[in-house]
Amino acid sequence: MRRTRRRDIQPLLRENRLHKTDLVAPLFVDATIASPRPIETMPGQFRYPVDDLVDRAGRLWDAGIRLVILFGIPARKNNRASEAYAKDGIVQQAVRAVKDALPGMVVCTDVCACEYTDHGHCGIVGKTRDGVDLLNDPSLALMADIASSHAESGADIVAPSCMLDGMVQAIRAALDDGGHADVLLMSYSTKFASALYGPFRDAADSGYAFGDRTTYQIAPGNGREAFLESKLDAEEGADILMVKPAGLYLDVLASIAGLGLPVAAYQVSGEYALIKAAGERGWIDERAVAMESLTCIKRAGADLIITYFAEEAAGWLHEEQ
Repeated sequence: MRRTRRRDIQPLLRENRLHKTDLVAPLFVDATIASPRPIETMPGQFRYPVDDLVDRAGRLWDAGIRLVILFGIPARKNNRASEAYAKDGIVQQAVRAVKDALPGMVVCTDVCACEYTDHGHCGIVGKTRDGVDLLNDPSLALMADIASSHAESGADIVAPSCMLDGMVQAIRAALDDGGHADVLLMSYSTKFASALYGPFRDAADSGYAFGDRTTYQIAPGNGREAFLESKLDAEEGADILMVKPAGLYLDVLASIAGLGLPVAAYQVSGEYALIKAAGERGWIDERAVAMESLTCIKRAGADLIITYFAEEAAGWLHEEQ
């Protein structure tokens, strides 16, 4: 076997290669700030006001990134998440601004309510058998309204992340009825109730006031349930499926890739923060570990990788060419 590992032969036989177009950059747009604000738990990441977000998107474009996903932090929150579907909402403003400045950039939007509700849950809450919790069917209309408003603003892809039963079908119907049949739907179809989301909740101000999200996200040990979630979303009309987090769930990612639809994997905030923190302390080679992690996500079957390393990884790939 070592004959095929000669240094001059290795590049010719490499099975999986990471490309810049595999990478998706998450961006946080904040209605409450006038200049970029560092995210303490995610070194190198920032919240941006709209104008600075456009500048950041321009730098990503220059680096070779062609797809961004936007998360919004509104000026006001309430129990109905009304800012999430407002015509002048912060994500709606950002979509229009990015598309005006960079028509070729593909813009995806996170469709959820957790950043917009005063309780931090992903939709409408009320009394259930588990106490006060997320109500499934009343929240579907809210998600359809949010997705439709993003599409009206010019989003190319909407990405519901709330893990509601029937969310893909409800949103697809709303988009089609509203004249947005060409807008893609990338479902967070297999989203685990992971302990790796902590830094994101700081970044997006999306912590919850009570309870947890285990009644609508998947227990980390449940592989068959994870596959079924994505299979159901595929049947409801999702264009792209997603596994979140990525690194600890490569077995699930590989199985879902077998469904035949394009698959995205989200290398989440905690995964990023772990690599960054260990790299800053000199315990690991940050660049090598980041690129290894992204390559392994690609090997497991991801067509798109949402990662906070997107711009850095694009630069590293450029150096390797």
